[in-house]
Amino acid sequence: MARFFFTCHELVSSIVLTLTNSSTGLRSPQNALCRDKDWCSVSDTTMPLSYSLSLILFLHLLNRILARCQKIVVNDYELPAAAKTDRIDARKRLELFQLREHFPMARGVLQEIQAVPLENEKLKRLTRRRRALVDERSRVVARLQADLQAVCPGLLAITKEADNLWFLSLLTYGDDLHKLARVHEKTILKIPGIGRKFGAIICAWQKNASFSHDAEWVGPMIVEDARRILQLRRTIKALEAACKALMQDSEIARLIDSIPGFATVCSTELAGEIGTIERFRNEASLAMYLGMANLANSSGNYNGSKRPKHVNGRAKAAMMAAVDKHRKFVPESKHYYDKKRAEGKKHNQAIRALGRHLCRVIYSMLKHNREYELR
Repeated sequence: MARFFFTCHELVSSIVLTLTNSSTGLRSPQNALCRDKDWCSVSDTTMPLSYSLSLILFLHLLNRILARCQKIVVNDYELPAAAKTDRIDARKRLELFQLREHFPMARGVLQEIQAVPLENEKLKRLTRRRRALVDERSRVVARLQADLQAVCPGLLAITKEADNLWFLSLLTYGDDLHKLARVHEKTILKIPGIGRKFGAIICAWQKNASFSHDAEWVGPMIVEDARRILQLRRTIKALEAACKALMQDSEIARLIDSIPGFATVCSTELAGEIGTIERFRNEASLAMYLGMANLANSSGNYNGSKRPKHVNGRAKAAMMAAVDKHRKFVPESKHYYDKKRAEGKKHNQAIRALGRHLCRVIYSMLKHNREYELR
């Protein structure tokens, strides 16, 4: 490898030397910039002066890159710090040379970064925080149910969902689960969220209450998880209230909220992730960003498509949930969903197909500042 770079370096050096020292070439800056000469002969080849200058500059730059690459290969282990920096520098320069023909295409593909309104930046932070807390609550609830099933399955059987407010209030009444089996009925009715209906269910469980041998040390964990769920419920509710108040200042959130079924949570989450509609050149770009457009996946006689992976996952999740609710409010959307299901599409495929049409509607709404209209 070192011999290869050395040979290339010597070859380019000889070419540069020949061009710069040629009797008919450019000997000095005064000769190079002489206004009386419009043409110069280099290596028995007649070319414009500007072309020869560009060729010499290009070869000089290539010569420096090859010299640096030769130094990298030879001194890779002698000077690790400098070699690492030189390697990155040389590699990036070589990549630029390889991609120089694609620069015009890149300018047509890349999108300019647009400034996002402050209210949408706040919504982005708030909704992402809320989503993280919702995911945490789901994990804690699953852990709570597993521990209750192992320690006291009868207690878990009195409720359908472990994150019910009255059930969590019952678990957090004390630090010891064994004491729940001995709580008086009047005391149970004083616990927030528990009325006569649930009080009777708890009293019926107390008569046949049983605990496993590990309830002594697993019980405090269950109580701690129940308190954490209650805290998460309060925090999530406060974040949703903040998002609703901030939605009045966000034009995107207000317009998306006018679509039936999108509601406050999905509207604010989409507004925060979209930021500004000026980021997108057309509705297809928006649909790809929201994960509602498929990519072509055809080969030979096979015609198909596949889901893109490089999408905004948070925006896609909010869009899927909103579209699923939207089809229940708008008859035309429900008819289109049923049509796709009749064609053999799965639920998520039909939702994405409907979402693809809604992306066109959303893009037009945001571009023309118009609310959703049922026709």
